[in-house]
Amino acid sequence: FAWDNDDKTPQTEPPRPVSDAAQNRTPNPYQSGLLTDDKIKGFRKFPESGAVWEDTRLDWCQPSDTFPEGWPYFVRGRDSLREHITKLFSTRIAMYDGAMGTMIQKHTELDETSFRGSRFPDHPCNVKGNNDLLSITQPAIIKEIYRKYLEVGGSDMIGTNTFSSTQVAQADYKMEHLVYELNYASARLAREVCDEVTANEPTKPRFVVGALGPTNRTGSISPDVEDPSHRNVTFDELVETYFEQVVGLMDGGADILMVETIFDTLNAKAALYAIGEYLEASGLDIPVFVSGTLVDLSGRTLSGQTGEAFYASIRHCKPMCVGLNCALGAQQMVPFLERLSNIAECFVHVYSNAGLPNAMGGYDDTPADMAKYNHVFTERGWVNMIGGCCGSTPEHVAAIREMIATEQHQPRPLPALGRPKMWLSGLEDLVVDDLVNHLGYPFCNVGERCNIAGSLKFKRLIMAGDYAACMDVAKQQVADGAHVVDINVDDGMLDGHAAMQKFVKIAVTEPEVCKAPFMLDSSKFDIVLAGLKWCQGKPIVNSISLKVGEALFKEHATILRKHGAAVVVMAFDENGQAATEAEKVRICKRSYDILVNEVHFPPEDIVFDPNVLTIGTGMEEHAAYGIDFITATKQIKEQCPYVKISGGISNLSFGFRGVTYVRESIHSVFLHHAITESGMDMGIVNAKEMLALNDLDASMLRTASDLVFNKSEEATEMMLDRTTYEKEKRDARKAGTALPKMPSHLLTQQQKVKFAWDNDDKTPQTEPPRPVSDAAQNRTPNPYQSGLLTDDKIKGFRKFPESGAVWEDTRLDWCQPSDTFPEGWPYFVRGRDSLREHITKLFSTRIAMYDGAMGTMIQKHTELDETSF
Repeated sequence: FAWDNDDKTPQTEPPRPVSDAAQNRTPNPYQSGLLTDDKIKGFRKFPESGAVWEDTRLDWCQPSDTFPEGWPYFVRGRDSLREHITKLFSTRIAMYDGAMGTMIQKHTELDETSFRGSRFPDHPCNVKGNNDLLSITQPAIIKEIYRKYLEVGGSDMIGTNTFSSTQVAQADYKMEHLVYELNYASARLAREVCDEVTANEPTKPRFVVGALGPTNRTGSISPDVEDPSHRNVTFDELVETYFEQVVGLMDGGADILMVETIFDTLNAKAALYAIGEYLEASGLDIPVFVSGTLVDLSGRTLSGQTGEAFYASIRHCKPMCVGLNCALGAQQMVPFLERLSNIAECFVHVYSNAGLPNAMGGYDDTPADMAKYNHVFTERGWVNMIGGCCGSTPEHVAAIREMIATEQHQPRPLPALGRPKMWLSGLEDLVVDDLVNHLGYPFCNVGERCNIAGSLKFKRLIMAGDYAACMDVAKQQVADGAHVVDINVDDGMLDGHAAMQKFVKIAVTEPEVCKAPFMLDSSKFDIVLAGLKWCQGKPIVNSISLKVGEALFKEHATILRKHGAAVVVMAFDENGQAATEAEKVRICKRSYDILVNEVHFPPEDIVFDPNVLTIGTGMEEHAAYGIDFITATKQIKEQCPYVKISGGISNLSFGFRGVTYVRESIHSVFLHHAITESGMDMGIVNAKEMLALNDLDASMLRTASDLVFNKSEEATEMMLDRTTYEKEKRDARKAGTALPKMPSHLLTQQQKVKFAWDNDDKTPQTEPPRPVSDAAQNRTPNPYQSGLLTDDKIKGFRKFPESGAVWEDTRLDWCQPSDTFPEGWPYFVRGRDSLREHITKLFSTRIAMYDGAMGTMIQKHTELDETSF
């Protein structure tokens, strides 16, 4: 199509979120006290006594003349942090901090009493090990650690001491009520130190990164080996606790939000959803960083995703920077960071451990070691920000910084970007636009066998609650060539909400199933949303439509955009289903304009289903449904750049169910033309049964083509006859009898060779074909002179009576004088005129009259007796 090229365009900044503040790079006013959102205000919980500060400051705006205008200075409330970070990360490799836990462990004086401080002497359980609590009970120690990373390490940014500052994690210490205060205190301490250091070196402003850790529970992994569907935390619970954390961090003066140490991407998606909700409620533009953790040399997260799948799952939030941290040392991270750097559309960071843990759980890499092992990241231009994780100290960070300065390594340039593409993920990533299926088509096979409407076997299993067997069905689909697994549990006798959740929760624990992305399929939005909240990857939701009205349609689409899901949009509106080509195009274009221009939905993540309807029903109004879909597909793709087209292919041949070869032949013809001529991208199919066009015999190809393209009124009847024949063949095979012969009218006539002269063009005649004789060919007038004939055989037949003849003479010549009558039509003179020409003229001019019966007239002469005869 006109828009369908992949020319690369250089970027000057990472892709921005859809909010007006981000799009316009609006400076954060740093005035949280002015935020009016009730949910934000509802999380603010300051202690009545014993707080670190006497005031409860919420505003961190600086006077606009605090520092000079322009790079490299930064003033809160005056300058766009998005623009500043873009400039910083494009100018040099920025420095992050190192491990908080390692530094806290160096304070060997910290015992249980120290952790409790003066405020919690009577707390009902032990709190030693709750490092985040030290921001309240030992703020001087935390502040000192922050300062060392800034002054000794040379960090541009420091992460807050809030790795476990969530309701979920603090539940272990029965300190859930402190979550807001923990985040506020940790952020404020960092804010104060950053401001003190910046004041001494204003050309190197320091920033507070609000750290959101992974919590100690996972949304994707069951804690019960006996029950893979069990979870000890829900998506909504994670969103709620992360939202509270964000409020505390931002109120305390954080500049940036970092979702870090992601070992389960579902937890990260909950954190990012919470951040999105906060940004929407506040109207702010806050840069977001995301940091994943690959737990071993397989290069996967704890929940099984590859680095590429992890990025595809979270890129919808438009992070400014994405990277890796923890679990591995720099040496082990090399191949995985390279792969992430190759695909990330934004800036990239890394902060590795100081090697792998030793037998005592410690880390052995010295600052010099860590600088040496991090050299590859900066030398090859893979990163924009670098720091350290477990085992690292300010000295480790300083060594990396000095190595970069000495080597004059430059930051990773932002990649040039081509046209947007649909990028899905399960445990592995899947770029739909780049797919080629097992038949060689640029087509995404969406497996239909985990759909109640697509498989009776699956329906029986799901109704019986046999989820283990359902997983076997799903595995087989992926093995048979499904790129995406469709999941539909809609049935009036089934609790679809519960069934969808249980199926997805089990499926995400089955690597052979969840390596493929899911299509969450239901006519009820609450059911797909329930499934979506258990998907760590990027799935497709099937479906929404304008059938529910424009307002609810936009509401549904907005929710899905926030979750990062792609969406199938059915060609329905308030007046019903689109059946004709024109209606399909009209409704899809209207939906597209709303989604892209009003909801800001990524166009590459929109999948239109213009309704594959049943053909071959015998009803005239259904006959064009196939060709209407194909032609509408091309128009929709032309008018709606970057969208995908899909459909439930089995609907097309529903009238011929029971005979797989017939159905798949119809599908084969339909898909071949829809894909290659109109740009259809995906469809819900049974990949195992799909046929290539050259798998069809000539007769079936002709019959199926006639049906799909509505070429003749007999097309349905012919396909019904072929269906009957295929059933007879099947029955014969079962019975072990001879196969029937194909009816002759279904056979395809074989063509012979044609030559240059071999055409059947019609030529008008002016006379009947003439005999081959010269006289006939030349239309020679008969001379009417038989007496002149000399042929012995003719003469031998002349026998006149010797007496009693009718005439006395034996005349043989009947020629007339040429002037007997005038020349020319309608006159005729024997011997002068051609009787062939005269009859041709006569018969072409009027209907000539012949005589009647001779015998009848003779019989009228009753006097004729024997004697008369």
